[in-house]
Amino acid sequence: MVRAITQDEDVRWMRRAIGLAALCPPAAGAYSVGAVIVAEDGTELAAGYSREADPREHAEEAALAKVPTGDPRLTTATIYSSLEPCSQRSADRTPCAQRILEAGILRVVIAWREPSLFVADCVGVEQLAEAGVDVVELPELAEAARAANSHLGLS
Repeated sequence: MVRAITQDEDVRWMRRAIGLAALCPPAAGAYSVGAVIVAEDGTELAAGYSREADPREHAEEAALAKVPTGDPRLTTATIYSSLEPCSQRSADRTPCAQRILEAGILRVVIAWREPSLFVADCVGVEQLAEAGVDVVELPELAEAARAANSHLGLS
């Protein structure tokens, strides 16, 4: 039986993801994002943030790299990302929405939709939803997620 996740839990984990975004080294051409993967039992499996180990690394990519490929806990896990998972990247990097689908994660919680600053139209939420992923948006935390990106001059 799948355990129901409460709104309070979602908010708590998203605040953790937003806190991780504050650790990102600012970059003129990139968002500062935090991500946390939480197992069904409520334990943290992994966390990451943009540019944690590589200047081109995204938060979801960093977190997913810390969980073994095929780990059965991923199919019942939730990934919390302070920003909508990207739907396109340069040719040699897999978009985060695709990485989430490949990992088998069926629940994604975001705080903020990606603005059209670097990509004209991010459709990460739509791609995930079309693939059957339960996507939850916490717009009440979008401003906190934006704050970690003040270096980009977003209003």
